[in-house]
Amino acid sequence: MAKQVVTRTYTASIRNQSRVSDDLDALGFAASKLWNVGRWTCSRIWGEIGHIPNHTELTAYLKTHERYDDLHSQSSQRVLQELAEAFRGWYGKRRNGDMRANPPGYRKHGDEHPRSTVTFKAAGFKLDTQYNRVRLSQGENLKNYWSDFILCTFHTRPDVDLSTVETVQQVKAVWTGDEWELRFVCKVEIEASESPGEKTVGVDLGIKNFAALAYEDGHSELYPLNCLKQDDYYFSKRIARCDDSNSEQVTRLNHKKSARRTHYFHTLSKHIVERCVEEGVGTIVVGNLSDIRVDEETNEAKNWGRHGNLDLHSWAFDRFRKLLTYKSETEDITVEQESERDTSKSCSCCGRKRDGNRVERGLYVCDTCGTVANADVNGAENIRQKVSLSSPNLSVNRSNGWLAQPSTFLFDKETGAFAPEERVRS
Repeated sequence: MAKQVVTRTYTASIRNQSRVSDDLDALGFAASKLWNVGRWTCSRIWGEIGHIPNHTELTAYLKTHERYDDLHSQSSQRVLQELAEAFRGWYGKRRNGDMRANPPGYRKHGDEHPRSTVTFKAAGFKLDTQYNRVRLSQGENLKNYWSDFILCTFHTRPDVDLSTVETVQQVKAVWTGDEWELRFVCKVEIEASESPGEKTVGVDLGIKNFAALAYEDGHSELYPLNCLKQDDYYFSKRIARCDDSNSEQVTRLNHKKSARRTHYFHTLSKHIVERCVEEGVGTIVVGNLSDIRVDEETNEAKNWGRHGNLDLHSWAFDRFRKLLTYKSETEDITVEQESERDTSKSCSCCGRKRDGNRVERGLYVCDTCGTVANADVNGAENIRQKVSLSSPNLSVNRSNGWLAQPSTFLFDKETGAFAPEERVRS
């Protein structure tokens, strides 16, 4: 088997929690204070000159601020980088038409700052894998009152041995709501399986069906969003009943909703990779939505309607693609991105492009060759063909088969996995 280096994150519990929790609390509070200083600075600059500072500019503004020295310099840089990324994500959503998106807020609850995640890069920690302990550097301000570092002893899963990893790039101290835990971001050398084959599959990401797959050898699959939409409706109702939008109850509900979505993405990406191995697929071609959000003529965000804007720009397509990519690495499957521009208008059989061919939400009818297809599957096949043309062994009459009658997989909440629609319903 071939060797390759990939990035993995391993979670570890802190064994001397009682001894280090106060020191970690101090760092978590310091990270929150620096975030709030940066948040205020961004608002002031935006108000004065209409510009949101990027990470480099924000660091230059605040490098001499007393709150910057509460953490190790690299940890402070990471806090400001996260803030800049949050502002960039908010501004991108607003530019793309999601007027309900809110800018990143201040980190506070009543008079107490929450315990923010603290990230230590290479110069900010020293790892001892022999005794399972790590030294985390404190900022200059805190070193005047306590020791220069926090010594944490930790415990990982039995199958994780940090002494065998290529490098440990970062250590994150994360408050879970009950206690602190450590997360090690590592470069790991793994044995990648030989590519399962040379076939291709196209993946169309969308609003109604999160993913539609069109395989090279003649069949297709749909993965509807029913589960996530039910969660959105349920948690929105629960949150709306809360009196205070900043309450602990709202925070718990948002965390639970986020955890369910994360589980859905992980499970779906794993399921798709497993299906690709079964089908001998060596290349996954994923549609890239970024360039269809802007109107070619006006160079401004397209208006998809109120609900369309909210749905299109809120789903974490990029996040899913990253999960799919790293899970594919272990099976030596390549993930490529191709533009989705015009893939919903073009016929995957004859290539004719016409707006009116998509006669309704789930149906595509070509007035030239007579192809009748599921609209999302037709788009997935067009995406796939950007990398690989159709196999000559495919049946000529595809419109009455795999294009028009895809298999449907639903997320089964009882098992936490994907299964054929008829099995979930039963």
